[in-house]
Amino acid sequence: MARIIVVGGGIGGLAAALSVERQGHDVVVLERRRAFEELGAGIQLGPNAFWALDRLGVGVEVRDKAVFIDELRFMDGTSGVCVARMKLTEHYRARFRNPYAVVHRGDLYEPLLRACRAASRVELIAGAAVTGYAQDAAGVTATLADGTSVTGDAMIGADGIRSVVRAQLVGDGEPRVSGHTIYRSVIPMEKVPEDLRWNAVTLWAGPAWHFVHYAIGGGKYLNLAATRDDRASVAVAGEPVERAHVLSEFPGLGDTTRRLLELGEDWRTWVLCDRDPVRDWTDGRVALLGDAAHPMLQYAAQGACMALEDAVALGELLDCDCDSGLDAIAPRLEKYAADRYDRTAKAQLVAREMGTRLYHPAGAEAKVRNAMLSALSETDLHDKVEWLHGFSPSGRFTGGAVR
Repeated sequence: MARIIVVGGGIGGLAAALSVERQGHDVVVLERRRAFEELGAGIQLGPNAFWALDRLGVGVEVRDKAVFIDELRFMDGTSGVCVARMKLTEHYRARFRNPYAVVHRGDLYEPLLRACRAASRVELIAGAAVTGYAQDAAGVTATLADGTSVTGDAMIGADGIRSVVRAQLVGDGEPRVSGHTIYRSVIPMEKVPEDLRWNAVTLWAGPAWHFVHYAIGGGKYLNLAATRDDRASVAVAGEPVERAHVLSEFPGLGDTTRRLLELGEDWRTWVLCDRDPVRDWTDGRVALLGDAAHPMLQYAAQGACMALEDAVALGELLDCDCDSGLDAIAPRLEKYAADRYDRTAKAQLVAREMGTRLYHPAGAEAKVRNAMLSALSETDLHDKVEWLHGFSPSGRFTGGAVR
């Protein structure tokens, strides 16, 4: 049995804590914020996420609040034409053995948090900002901002895209600013006209912009996310922005797209960032996970899914036979990083490519894109996402209930 320090109490950190605790290890989760809570709005969960959630023991709870959508729709944002639609019902669920769903981030986070609080071997400490770590043959020590420290046998850095653990382990500076600005709003579904209440994740693609919307909160709210390729060069996170400004940033919208965008209230804005893939996720007793290891743009809707997969893979390698010695822990962390690198690096790069090749082309390039997508059959579209949605580390579908 070992004592594992998890730095970061977000989705990835709590999932890692659960996964490792289920192997019989003690876990302490250090969260820099004053409380364990998840900010943000909607999030998409593919079958691979539900496979991981079932392995973590919280799949049923997440399903209870999820909206199980019928299809992903790709629309031409200026003409209003539906270019392609990927069905997510019978054939999709039979093939991937789990649903595709959308949830509020809190409806994913809270089941993980409740499970951690109920786990006898997990200790949750808020207001514990880690500033660095040191290690030797005996263990690893996390240094906190208040001058105290926490010691364990291994450390998992799950502290996000601006990870303190990564800064020491990799030292690759600030994240890459994508040049894309996203505006987000969540509104009560009762404010949405009946003819715009679709059980689909719908993406409207326009010249240097795209707009995504879907229901969350069990169908009680509509999540809106509108993105501009505006060459933004400075990172921004969650700043309030006037409704008039958001509307002015999206000229040339079709009638339906404009109606949807005009529904938004209390908008907030972010400038999207990611990092280049790197292989060095480990340093002796220390490893990275989730956005600390492989932050990606939202365009493949896989950031949280990848973190959940990481957590399961990590727990399986730090199994009950793993003791606290460096010779036992370090090779397992190295194998975890090696096993996860190719898949997560591909997801990072595919997400970038989707933002340029699929979502933002104009003119002739947009016509070529539309022709390519519209020619794909339902089976073709399912084949395209097989590598993402059909994944489990064992190579088998091991998910739970199909909904």
